[in-house]
Amino acid sequence: MKQQLTLEQLCREAAWFAQAEATHAEPALYGVDNGKTIGTYLEHKFRRHLRDNYTYDEGNSADGIDFPGLSVDMKVTRRSQPQSSCPFRSARQKIFGLGYSLLVLVYEKSDDDVARTATLEILHAIYIGQHRTGDYTLTRILREYYEHEANEEDFVAVLRDRNLPVDEIGAREIAEQLIERPPEQGYVTVSNALQWRLQYSRAISVAGTVDGVAELLPGKEPVA
Repeated sequence: MKQQLTLEQLCREAAWFAQAEATHAEPALYGVDNGKTIGTYLEHKFRRHLRDNYTYDEGNSADGIDFPGLSVDMKVTRRSQPQSSCPFRSARQKIFGLGYSLLVLVYEKSDDDVARTATLEILHAIYIGQHRTGDYTLTRILREYYEHEANEEDFVAVLRDRNLPVDEIGAREIAEQLIERPPEQGYVTVSNALQWRLQYSRAISVAGTVDGVAELLPGKEPVA
């Protein structure tokens, strides 16, 4: 009988999958340079592996994340440009986090022209807890303002200066909350767009040294 997938097992399986994938030669990806195609390949292959061994709630377009039962979304990105998009739900996500955790696989692809196969080496498998998914720069600034006992107008001014996509009423509601407590320090770069654009370089650089940002692969050191 299959086990119900837990967060600990998800992280452990992601580490195993990343190491196993590095030795797999895939003909279907030879010559392919489309990041979306490669990401879809890895995500589907990983979920097939999980389905063979566990039961879990699978995400759909309504949920917006891959593992809604665990509140985790999976992202696959290449080393040269470690970023992806995610649905915009609220401007608050940039300050207080996305509302779910991230499992990020960072790959580097190489082609074997003789065998006409491709290999995907997973360089990093990063787990970012949802309390660390806020924007790095904005949360750092807001935490500094809180330490200097900023008032409501100070916080509203910061949100305006950073072009946070929120109206005046929403900005003041956020400011009132920030006066009570600062946001957690985030480690994702969250760019304003119709969809949030997430960049992971900061999280990769601190993985394993900050609570809530873990490097799942053994022997990986933080990036200088």
